[in-house]
Order: sequence, then structure tokens, then C-alpha cells
Amino acid sequence: MGVNVAIVGATGMVGRTFLKVMEDRNFPVDKLYLFASSKSAGQKITFRGNEYIVEELTEESFKRDIQIALFSAGATISKQFAPIAASHGVVVIDNSSAWRMDENVPLVVPEVNPQDISWHKGIIANPNCSTIQMVVPLKPLHDKYKIKRIVVSTYQAVSGAGKKGVDDLERSLRGEPCQVFPHPIANNCIPHIDSFAPNGYTKEELKMINETKKIMGDSSIKVSPTTVRVPVANSHSESVNVEFARPYEMEELIEVLKHAPGVVVQDDPQNNIYPLATYATGKDEVFVGRIRRDETVYSGVNMWIVADNIRKGAATNAVQIAELLIKNM
Repeated sequence: MGVNVAIVGATGMVGRTFLKVMEDRNFPVDKLYLFASSKSAGQKITFRGNEYIVEELTEESFKRDIQIALFSAGATISKQFAPIAASHGVVVIDNSSAWRMDENVPLVVPEVNPQDISWHKGIIANPNCSTIQMVVPLKPLHDKYKIKRIVVSTYQAVSGAGKKGVDDLERSLRGEPCQVFPHPIANNCIPHIDSFAPNGYTKEELKMINETKKIMGDSSIKVSPTTVRVPVANSHSESVNVEFARPYEMEELIEVLKHAPGVVVQDDPQNNIYPLATYATGKDEVFVGRIRRDETVYSGVNMWIVADNIRKGAATNAVQIAELLIKNM
């Protein structure tokens, strides 16, 4: 038996990936509704061989039998329309930043804190892409060794800024001015994602700090991030240094990662095997490698974490949440 699903922001990069992931995972859809802005209304999108016409999103859109709505249309749209959808009995899974730090809204990564879904009040938040891929492998390590501190540097693909970001890379490669990024992104690394806060951190970095604590359910974890945009089309990479409160043995730690849900260990550097953005693209797992002891602290480890930011970092995580909802219906 299928469920009735709505996609808000259906013509965007993540919206279209929602549909691709649902096809790939054989998600049980009965009725499907596609919503977008007025300028995108009327477009036709094919899903499982059937053609659907995109409708304009209005306050009347949810006055029909919709059970789950996947939102990826930005925080402003989510703030306006998610409560309207929830008031009609729809469970909203929102991919924007609008609800992530709301204490009444669960922030969920299914491999990490699936139990938090149980206390939703009609809206469930999908975390930031760079946070998702970091906490998936770190949660089982936290459970066993207790994380004290995380230092993370991200290498984030231009697709994290949507289709406009991908277009900007192509413009930059042609020597044309960028329209999204503050500097040319071709042949460059820009340590600037989102706007800067008064303390010198960007909003993207603050998201990683605050979301990690909420998802892991531990406000004592210290997180020090630097987020960087790089000239890669898709899939984010992260250099992650973790300091534990308890000692570990390397073989045991690697075994913990190998058995962690949603994690694939690729760690054979002598044979040039380690996670790569080109390999992670199109996949739903989080890839971990370059695992090595940090010899400068009592109990620390370094690792390299890579994942498809549009799939696991956005669309797949949301669909996984929807799958959990269906199990509890």
C-alpha cells in the first residue's frame, strides 16, 4: 500500500533528486503531487513512467489527501507553507534551515537518531548536508568512546549552492564572472559559505556546530569547523579530527565503522584507496578513509569523509525519514 506524497520545490536540483531516490529505493507512492513557484508551474516531470504536471504552490495546495510532503524550496517558503501543510495533517520533511534549531522540531538522520521522529508535531527537519555526512560515522564512535571535540574542514562542491552554483563553476571555467560565489570558483578554494556572523564564523559553520549537538543529543561536544567551497561539481569531502574521552584501539575503531549503518570504509592508502568525490556521486552511503591516529592528543583520530551532498546530504536522508514514518503509520 502506497502513501500520498507531495514534493515542494519539485523542479529544483534536490526536488528532482527526491523523485530519483524514491524510484531507486522503490518508495511506495500512491498519489504524487508536484509543487513549485508560479514560473515553474506547468512543467512536466516523469516519475515511474507517468507524466506529472507541476502545480503552483499556494495556501490551498494541501487541502487534499496528502500524507507526507518533502520540502526543498528554501527557508522562506518552508516558514510560510510547512505550518499550513501540517495543519491539514500532512507530515512535512523540510530540507531548508527554517526549522532545524526549533526545539519543537526533530532534526533527524535515520542512522543516528531515528527515535526523535516519534515526537514530531507535523514538521521534521532535514539537517545540513555537511553535518549529515559527518555525524553518520561519528555517532557509533561517540557511543563507544565519547567524543570531546571535533575539528572539521570541509571541501564542499558547488552543487551545494544548487543549479546556480554548478552554473557558476561553468561560467568561471570560461573566464566569465561568477553570479553566486564572491570570487571565481575555477582553480580556487573559497573559505566562505553563507554569510559571516559577528564572531567570524559563517552560518554554514554555525549550522555544523549547533546541528551536531542536537542530532547527537549531546551539548557537551565541541565542534570547530571551517567550511570551504571548492571547484568540484558534486559530493562534499571533509577532513575530520576527533578527540575522544576514552582510549581506543585502531583495529576496533575501524571495525566499529565497518559495522556502522550507512558507512562504507575505504581505507587502503598503500593501494591509493580512499574516499573520492567522483566515486561517492550518485550513491547513498557515507565513505570513510585515511583513518589514522592523532598522535598529538591522548585519544584522537583523523579521517576523511565523503558523501553525495544532493543524495545523502539532502534527498536520500529525507526519503529515509519518510520510510521510517511509513513504518510507524
